[in-house]
Amino acid sequence: MLTDELGRTLALRNTPQRLISLVPSLTEYLFYLGLGQRVVGVTDYCIAPAAGVATLPKVRGTKNPDCAAISALQPDLVLMNKEENRERDVLALAEAGLSVYVTDITTVAGARATLARLAELLDCRAQAAGLLAEIDAELALAPPPSVRYAAAIWRDPWMFVGSATYADDLLAHCGGRNIAATWEGRYPRAELAKLAAQQPNLLLLPDEPYRFSAADLPAVAGVAPRIALCDGMALTWYGPRTHQALRTFRQLLAASIARPI
Repeated sequence: MLTDELGRTLALRNTPQRLISLVPSLTEYLFYLGLGQRVVGVTDYCIAPAAGVATLPKVRGTKNPDCAAISALQPDLVLMNKEENRERDVLALAEAGLSVYVTDITTVAGARATLARLAELLDCRAQAAGLLAEIDAELALAPPPSVRYAAAIWRDPWMFVGSATYADDLLAHCGGRNIAATWEGRYPRAELAKLAAQQPNLLLLPDEPYRFSAADLPAVAGVAPRIALCDGMALTWYGPRTHQALRTFRQLLAASIARPI
């Protein structure tokens, strides 16, 4: 018997061979482990690795999966996530007789634990060992001096990374102090005037889920002394990107200190 990260019990008699991933970052992780040949279906948003997922059956989006198509692919295991997927789809697939493993990731340490757990479940401990060791090494480093920051994820309305999120925790390990962490919601909405009043040292504009670009810079001029376009997948995708993301954002935040705390 197996228990997922929501405490749900799954009955798996053998190592799963036919896998469907409804979580883009976990799709990438499956290929990193060398399990591409076991993956029989992914979402429209599973874009990495590009060559690996190009010919795989697509089962629509993370929020509107085609449950009938998923069942027809006869997976041994469906990977889902509490935040990215809907509870009703988890229940529908389970009621259809499928084994559904739901992850619940809000911290880098939690992501690391999930990656290790999935490697064990899929009998790929050796393939995951190097990645897990690199994540451990990054987590062992002391963060640099604190930087007051905000990280936008959308505009019209403006939305930001809040507390209890993987991105918030990753940036905390990199020396970030999230000014939106006290605002209501995991991804709070706020006007730019409210943001500017908090006097952040740095505003991050990732290219995912909203594709911020240089065209958005005039809208945020004067909000913070430093404004940086950054890699949204590095900020939010746990898996093969995690250790490098910790390095990249540690360097970015350290270089962006305008007023040490």
